[in-house]
Amino acid sequence: MTDLIVPFSSPATGSVLTQKADCLLDEKTGESYPVINGIPRFCPPKNYTESFGYQWNRFDRTQLDSYSGAVQSCSRFYGETGWNPEELCQCSVLEVGSGAGRFSEVYLRTTNGVLHSIDYSSAVDANLRNNICYGERLRLAQASIYQLPFADNSFHKVFCLGVLQHTPSFEDSVAALIDKTRLGGEIVVDFYPINAWYTRIHSKYILRPVTKRLPKPLLLRLLQVNIRWMLPLFDLLCALRLGALTRFIPITDLRLFPRGLSTDQRREWAVMDTFDGLSPQFDNPQRLADVVRMFTSRGCEIGFAGLACFPGGTATVVRAIKRTV
Repeated sequence: MTDLIVPFSSPATGSVLTQKADCLLDEKTGESYPVINGIPRFCPPKNYTESFGYQWNRFDRTQLDSYSGAVQSCSRFYGETGWNPEELCQCSVLEVGSGAGRFSEVYLRTTNGVLHSIDYSSAVDANLRNNICYGERLRLAQASIYQLPFADNSFHKVFCLGVLQHTPSFEDSVAALIDKTRLGGEIVVDFYPINAWYTRIHSKYILRPVTKRLPKPLLLRLLQVNIRWMLPLFDLLCALRLGALTRFIPITDLRLFPRGLSTDQRREWAVMDTFDGLSPQFDNPQRLADVVRMFTSRGCEIGFAGLACFPGGTATVVRAIKRTV
C-alpha cells in the first residue's frame, strides 16, 4: 500500500517536502507550509471558497451515507466514475474538492486503498472529523486546485465531483487535473450543464449576485425561516404537474433527494442544498461539447461524455484518459 502513497510536494518548486513537527519544509528553498489539526495547509485560510467552509462545517454529516441511511453518495460515486472497488486498491487516487467527505467516505469504506484528498476550504476539517477512523489511508490537505501539492503525472485515478463549476476558470481547473494524472490514468469530472437557453433563467442565478454577498450566517438564517413555505409550495407545484415553475422558487430541486429521508432530514437537505446554490462566489455551468474539447485539446481520450444514470439521480459526466504529456 505504501507504494501507492504520493508524497506532498511544493506547489511552487515541485520538491518533495520534509515532515517537521508542525510544518512541511522545502529544504531547497526553506519555504514551509503549516500543518494545522494534522492537515497540511498550502493556501491562505481566507479565499473564494469560504462559503463552502462554512457550509460543510455546519452540515458536516448531512450527506454522508452512514448518517442519512441512504446510499446516494455511494451510488453516485460508482455510477459517475464506473470504477471497480477492487481495481482502486491497486491505484494511486486523488480527490479534488472533498467538501465534508461524502465521497471520501465511500472510497475509504468500499476499498482498502489510500485516498489523497484536497479541498480549498476549511471543509477539510469536517472531512477529517468524519473519516478520521480510516487513519493514514486518508491523506488530507487544504490546497487550491491550481496549486495542488503533488508532482505532475502522479495519479492513476483523479476524480472531481461537484466542484468545477465553482472555480474561477473551468478550463484551467481541467488542465490542473490532467497535469497530476499519469499517462494512461483516468480523470472523472461532473458539472452543471448548459442544456438550453433557459438554463440561467433560474432563481439561483437571479438571486446569487445579492445572496453571495450576504454574511453567511444571515443567508443561512433566511433560508431556515423561508424553507417553511418554499418546501410545501415546491411539493404542491409538482403534485399539480407544474414542476417547471419550481425554478422560480429560491429552493433546490427536492426531486433529486434520496428517498426515505425523514421530514427533518429532508428539511435539512433543502436548507443545505439551497445554501449551496445561493452562496458560492462562482457558478459557471458548461456545455458538454466545450468540456470534451478542454480534455481532448490537452491530449486526453474521452471514454464517456454524457448523462450518467445511477440509482437516485443523474449527472453530466466526462471520463477521460490521459494519452500524452
